[in-house]
Amino acid sequence: MEALIPVINKLQDVFNTVGADIIQLPQIAVVGTQSSGKSSVLESLVGRDLLPRGTGIVTRRPLILQLVHVDPEDRRKTSDENDPNAWKNGRLYKGVDGEEWGKFLHTKNKVYTDFDEIRQEIEAETERISGNNKGISDEPIHLKIFSPHVVNLTLVDLPGITKVPVGDQPKDIEIQIRELILKYISNPNCIILAVTAANTDMATSEALKVAREVDPDGRRTLAVVTKLDLMDAGTDAMDVLMGRVIPVKLGLIGVVNRSQLDINTKKSVADAIRDEYAFLQKKYPSLANRNGTKYLARTLNRLLMHHIRDCLPELKTRINVLAAQYQSLLSSYGEPVEDKSATLLQLITKFAAEYCNTIEGTAKYIETAELCGGARICYIFHETFGRTLESVDPLGGLTTIDVLTAIRNATGPRPALFVPEVSFELLVKRQVKRLEEPSLRCVELVHEEMQRIIQHCSNYSTQELLRFPKLHDAIVEVVTSLLRKRLPVTNEMVHNLVAIELAYINTKHPDFADACGLMNNNIEEQRRNRMRELPSAVPRDKAAGTQGDQEAGTGNWRGMLKKGEDGLADEKSKQQGPLPASPQKGHAVNLLDVPVPVARKLSAREQRDCEVIERLIKSYFLIVRKNIQDSVPKAVMHFLVNHVKDSLQSELVGQLYKSVLLDDLLTESEDMAQRRNEAADMLKALQKASQVIAEIRETHLW
Repeated sequence: MEALIPVINKLQDVFNTVGADIIQLPQIAVVGTQSSGKSSVLESLVGRDLLPRGTGIVTRRPLILQLVHVDPEDRRKTSDENDPNAWKNGRLYKGVDGEEWGKFLHTKNKVYTDFDEIRQEIEAETERISGNNKGISDEPIHLKIFSPHVVNLTLVDLPGITKVPVGDQPKDIEIQIRELILKYISNPNCIILAVTAANTDMATSEALKVAREVDPDGRRTLAVVTKLDLMDAGTDAMDVLMGRVIPVKLGLIGVVNRSQLDINTKKSVADAIRDEYAFLQKKYPSLANRNGTKYLARTLNRLLMHHIRDCLPELKTRINVLAAQYQSLLSSYGEPVEDKSATLLQLITKFAAEYCNTIEGTAKYIETAELCGGARICYIFHETFGRTLESVDPLGGLTTIDVLTAIRNATGPRPALFVPEVSFELLVKRQVKRLEEPSLRCVELVHEEMQRIIQHCSNYSTQELLRFPKLHDAIVEVVTSLLRKRLPVTNEMVHNLVAIELAYINTKHPDFADACGLMNNNIEEQRRNRMRELPSAVPRDKAAGTQGDQEAGTGNWRGMLKKGEDGLADEKSKQQGPLPASPQKGHAVNLLDVPVPVARKLSAREQRDCEVIERLIKSYFLIVRKNIQDSVPKAVMHFLVNHVKDSLQSELVGQLYKSVLLDDLLTESEDMAQRRNEAADMLKALQKASQVIAEIRETHLW
């Protein structure tokens, strides 16, 4: 069992260099209010004066004190076990006083045999970090004491709990100290040594209060009552020591410390312990053998050993788990670069391949949260772009009046017998032009997605790129500029696709010819139907003549250009009605004065002409839309996507694979190199710790 404590000391040494927070090692933390005698208790455990003493705040940094029992006869073995240098240096100092010595972590292998020197070093080291006022620091001082007069123990001396800032202490000194204490005692593997002076009421003990916060059941709290000799005359600590006042699971132990006068007169710890024993025998004879410094030391040693035994299996598991985690972390940071040009080429090639694979859909990391890469481009082509085109109304923005006006404008001053083709061309071009904007938007969306793929690749696939931020930025820059160069070319092509459609309206298009044929048949049929409906008394040619007259008169929809002409047409029909020969007197019309009709009913011919044109426009527009819907994605693929895919590798190599850029591009981010070193150190420490624990033979545990 005794071997367990040196094992934990070894582990503590292993983790001191890399930060002990990561592993919660079993230890004993000393907690108490300021000047309740914490440092005195520690000194009496060591049996030597070695801690700075005095009134006010003296302990301003945690002191991790490892006591190592050295057998005077078997010195070499024990010292070797803890540190090979200790024995060698012990030999050197044998002439002086080779029996007891101390070592600090921060002074490496320097051995102190003079305990006054140790105290001065603690004071100097405290001031170095915490300054020479009354401030505190949470950075611990590590001290090892080798002596035949101690039991194996690891103790942490913490600053005393205080309430009011004194001198130039910060205002929140109470909170600072409290947080520092909690940091140590909230470790579930820490035994809390709660120190309270006997001349204060136990119920007001701050040490027990803080201990109870982190250990409500009191499972790992041991109470120490100091200053038993300073109690008021006529009072004693019998009830307290019997555990009747505040029960603590691990027990209550009373001790008598040296007074400040004893310290000033250089009373030795050995004498003090003798006097303490005499005092206990006299005042508390029944409890003398269960109190006092010697009993405290043995109890702590026993508690720590059992505690370590209970913690070891879990500790072993935790160390192994952490080692595995740090191993994978280290491998993710990659090896330091040896051959720079090979690494650069490899990273460029890997990025280019990954970029192309993301477009092809063969990337290692398949995104499950959203569409990306090629799948997204496919979605843009067929869902977004396709749906947008389908939602474009072939006759959108064209009213019947617009159509009629276009037909009339196309005929010039001559009244037309047939619907002029020019009007169809004008109107159809106007409608086809509306397909250009969605097509250009499609190019833009694909360009944006190509841009997003860069980010996707650097996030997921090429983890190494994050090691070299400059290379990452350079690659992003090259790909972005390549995409930027292709954008105008692709836009130009898409613009041309629409321009081609506008350049020649092919009314002989097979699909269009079919549509026209169908429509002419319909119109012919309607005309025949109308002819059948005429009364049989009227001869056919006469009927045709009447129809012609009507069309020339009211029916002629060219009367719609200027609203005044409508009036004129009406006038004409009136004249043609009852008195065809004599114009009525007093009805001269000023064309400009006629009120504007808001809407009017179209004549049969106007309606027919409009329908013809609208059907033709719709039919031709659908043909063009189908062409555009097919050709724009092809153009985008050829001019943008495939071009970038094919020329990416050569572009990256051409721009970045230059000897002058090598060093600059492969500069690791500073924190990456630092993180790699930290991870390597931590891994080394964990492996060493694993080794140390593995050395404990099973027999040690029981």
